[in-house]
Amino acid sequence: MIRSFLAALALLFAPFMATAQSVSDQPHTRVELVAASTRPAPGQMLDIGIELTPRAGWHTYWKNPGDAGAPTRVAWALPAGTPAPADLNYPVPGTLVVSGLMNHVYEKANMLTTRIAVPAGLAAGSAFPVQVQVDWLVCSHEQCVPESATLNLPLVIGDGAADAAMGARLIAAAAALPRPLAAAATWARQGKRFVLAVPLAGLDKVKSAWFFPDGDMVINHVTPQQVTIAGDALRIETDANAPDGAVTGVLRVEMAGEAPMGFAITASRGNVPAAGVAPGGGAAGAGGGGEPGLPLVLLGAVLGGLILNVMPCVFPILSLKALALAKGNVDAGQARGEALAYTAGVVLVVTALGGVVLALRAAGSQVGWAFQLQDPRVIAFLLLLVTGIALNLAGLFEITLTTGNLGQGKAREGGLSGSFFTGALAAFVATPCTGPFMAGALGAALVLPTVQALSVFAGLGFGLALPFLLIGFVPALRRRLPRPGAWMVRLRAILSVPMFLTALALAWVLGQQLGVDGMTIGLAGTLVFGLALWWLGARQHGGKGLAVPATLSLATLVAAVILMPTTAPAAAGATTAASELNAVKFTPAALAELRAAGKPVFLFMTADWCLTCKVNEKGAMADARVAEAFKAKGITVMEGDWTRSDPAISAWLAEHKRAGVPVYVYYDASGGETELPQILTADMLTSLKA
Repeated sequence: MIRSFLAALALLFAPFMATAQSVSDQPHTRVELVAASTRPAPGQMLDIGIELTPRAGWHTYWKNPGDAGAPTRVAWALPAGTPAPADLNYPVPGTLVVSGLMNHVYEKANMLTTRIAVPAGLAAGSAFPVQVQVDWLVCSHEQCVPESATLNLPLVIGDGAADAAMGARLIAAAAALPRPLAAAATWARQGKRFVLAVPLAGLDKVKSAWFFPDGDMVINHVTPQQVTIAGDALRIETDANAPDGAVTGVLRVEMAGEAPMGFAITASRGNVPAAGVAPGGGAAGAGGGGEPGLPLVLLGAVLGGLILNVMPCVFPILSLKALALAKGNVDAGQARGEALAYTAGVVLVVTALGGVVLALRAAGSQVGWAFQLQDPRVIAFLLLLVTGIALNLAGLFEITLTTGNLGQGKAREGGLSGSFFTGALAAFVATPCTGPFMAGALGAALVLPTVQALSVFAGLGFGLALPFLLIGFVPALRRRLPRPGAWMVRLRAILSVPMFLTALALAWVLGQQLGVDGMTIGLAGTLVFGLALWWLGARQHGGKGLAVPATLSLATLVAAVILMPTTAPAAAGATTAASELNAVKFTPAALAELRAAGKPVFLFMTADWCLTCKVNEKGAMADARVAEAFKAKGITVMEGDWTRSDPAISAWLAEHKRAGVPVYVYYDASGGETELPQILTADMLTSLKA
């Protein structure tokens, strides 16, 4: 429906934007009509091309534009007796995801070609005017504009000699068209998945591939396509729509050391091989382009989860759970049970969050890991929750994190449920953090089949739970832990400090999202919540009933979240980057313009709730040497702020197979693109070459 509306809109406005020349400069596109010869010969075929050149940051569309857009339309006016030309031939397109919609586009000059049959018997020297009205849709990431032009070529019948300049351009245009594929391709539907097998030479050089179907009802365009090498065929798997009969389209393939090429394929329904290895020798299902195999992705997820344990919002919880197992009255069976319960809570929450991400992406939303933190209500909930944990550690009240029960005397009763919910809590409060190994693992999870993707998220949870799991199952580790005593009261108070600091950071994030008014509401709710917990603790220590203050505490938490506003005016041009770097706001158009001008760009994707982001921005990126080096090399710093949901940033992350922030990419002046590690150093940044 979107496509039909845009196409109708283009036709409606076409008469008001028409021009009459061989070249037309429209506001967002330059369009030109060219012919292989200015003196076509009677009875011969004449190659014709329509070249569309969108401005930087804009794009035109392939014949099947994808989830949105419209193809280019032409209406020819030719001399009497001249048959209508064949349909336009389109060069191999590229992919562009905008607001969760997959577009098949051209972001640079592209020439659509056809052939005109010049009638026989025309006299030499007679006029042979060629006229075409071209209607097309040109879009940026923010808007779409229908444009139109009427183009004329005043040709004269002659000897058919090729025009040197125009002929060369049409030869180059022909080389950009998809090549016919002689081998027989096959496709099959396996459940809800569409699988295509294309026999292809040089499979050892394949880096990545993408299939563009001619029809709309073949596949779900936006779903990532898993590319593997199965025997002598390139195997592509993605979500099926409603394929039927022969499937036609274009296969775009990138090979090492070669320019991208396209193959026009016709696939019949038949047998397809099982998934093989990813291009470059990785394991099956890892996606195209030399991505790591599933075992390496799982290892990265486990290591990433393991590192999360040192984060200030997770370490106090882990420490108290570990010390709880050091008690002399906890036998080996109970230790193992609590370790398994804690692990179950962690894995369940992390996998559930990953499942929500996958479900939302399948529904067309461009979300990533920790997407829930873009909602101020979630930040408010975390603020109150972390404050409650901090006050508990400080001794204000005695609903313990080690048992999940009221009072220390019930340590053994309900210990498994307490461990389970403690694990769930640790997993939930760890989501603002990312670190080494996590970026690649979670990014790969977004392009894997659902079961494998969920296994990656479960691996992340397993890594987060691994230290406590080892303590529960290895008696030697428990024996090395210090025995409980009066010193644990002091330790709890000390561990409350990083939790209070985490609460302070969450209040700051709330202010960044909603402004001073929103932060004030959050702090007011925190104050009321704290007073309710103080009342709970006072009655608890006095041996009085706890139902009323406990209910009031819970009601305060729920009310604060419900009453929290979700929007606030954003400060124009606000940036969280170090001021010395003079960071500019990321937009796809601005990035494309800088790259087209050959300027080096350091792009970083960040969010106020991302701890790793803030460490880098206050550390390596704030180093005076970095600012001096960037200024001397003419490097433009560009910031993408994902604190609140931004479709352009979400689409960029999806294109780069990243599930969340931080992401750091350097574009050098020669057009190269290098992704930097998630933990930056000043030396790493100053060594970037312009």
